[in-house]
Amino acid sequence: MDFGWSQEETMWRKAVHDFAQKKIAPRVREIDEQGIPQDILDGMTEMGLWAPTVSEKYGGSGLNVTMATIAAEELGRADISLALPVMYLVQASWGHVFERYASEELKAEILPAVTSGKLFLGIASTEPGGGSDIEGVTRCAGAKQPDGSWKLNGEKLYISGIKESLVMGSAYMTLVRTDPTAAHRGFTFFSVDLKDNPNVSTTLIHNWGRTGISTGGFTMEDMPLSDRYRIGDEGKGFYMAMEGYTYARALIGATCCGAAETALRMGVDYIKQRKSFGKPLAAYQGINFPAAERYVDIESARLLTYKAAWLADQYYGGKSKLKQKDLALWGAMAKLRAPIMAFDTFNEVANWLGAMGYSKEYPIEMGIRGVRSYSIGAEGGMNIMRMIIARELIGNDYTNPRN
Repeated sequence: MDFGWSQEETMWRKAVHDFAQKKIAPRVREIDEQGIPQDILDGMTEMGLWAPTVSEKYGGSGLNVTMATIAAEELGRADISLALPVMYLVQASWGHVFERYASEELKAEILPAVTSGKLFLGIASTEPGGGSDIEGVTRCAGAKQPDGSWKLNGEKLYISGIKESLVMGSAYMTLVRTDPTAAHRGFTFFSVDLKDNPNVSTTLIHNWGRTGISTGGFTMEDMPLSDRYRIGDEGKGFYMAMEGYTYARALIGATCCGAAETALRMGVDYIKQRKSFGKPLAAYQGINFPAAERYVDIESARLLTYKAAWLADQYYGGKSKLKQKDLALWGAMAKLRAPIMAFDTFNEVANWLGAMGYSKEYPIEMGIRGVRSYSIGAEGGMNIMRMIIARELIGNDYTNPRN
């Protein structure tokens, strides 16, 4: 058991930290109000942070899960609005899934454009009826044509990067029901480009957090699509989606840890300087005891997160007999703990700041708005995480909601 970092991991963390603190942290308010500037995206590409889990063969950095998680933590530490970390983790987690399952022909067409920052790689599984219950809510339909091509119909909603994809072009991993009789084995992934697509209409939703990246939806109407844009085997989409969610949950855990630590450091700096009744706020146990609790909470969530990442690397590296459900358990534990911890930390620090914490003169409100998205539902709501954990603890016979 080793809780240290390798030399490669240490150097990688420093490189991402230095880049993020110099190029991103001073511009968080700009990101929150105006969107992510192109020069920052260009810098991300130069750093190898755009779909960095994709192998070098397709222009990526070939990062393993732990290295990708380190980068996620440092980006969260720099951009507490969480817009840029969202952009990062979508590309990192689903880029991994795309490369793992797409055909060689499709990977050669799509992935070099993604890793060079010219194409947005997204995930489109959520629909107006919900997101986590894929089997129950997915209505988007794919009908196979006599010539082997497909015709897609349906609506996706609460999808990250809609506005950006209309400018850049996109490869949305779009989950579609291709066999209505096969339950969870009836879903297939397709790569869909929204830009200049006459059979697709889009809409934007104005979130109150992580506003630097757009959110919206799209509707496909009799959209023709060649079978070459199918990702993986027919009927395997559900399993690929679960794998992508598990990967993303580790990155979300790291993002929340980085952002929460920044918030706590801001708060500690403030309570050491601000005086009340002749003493610094930090001298009062009503302040410094909660600070100590938040410090422990951050470290606890970080340990869960990096264990999830480490186990995933053992699995993908063929060094263990773990199964995907084992990774799902640890990803769910990280996702359950980290967003709630981060929100509590930001909220605690806002209390210390008093009236200033309720103003936009101080950036803490961006973090409150940003981390809340992760406990509401991104990559699965909190009760979905509890269901996954309970399933492993108690057994599927007792916890399957369809029983």
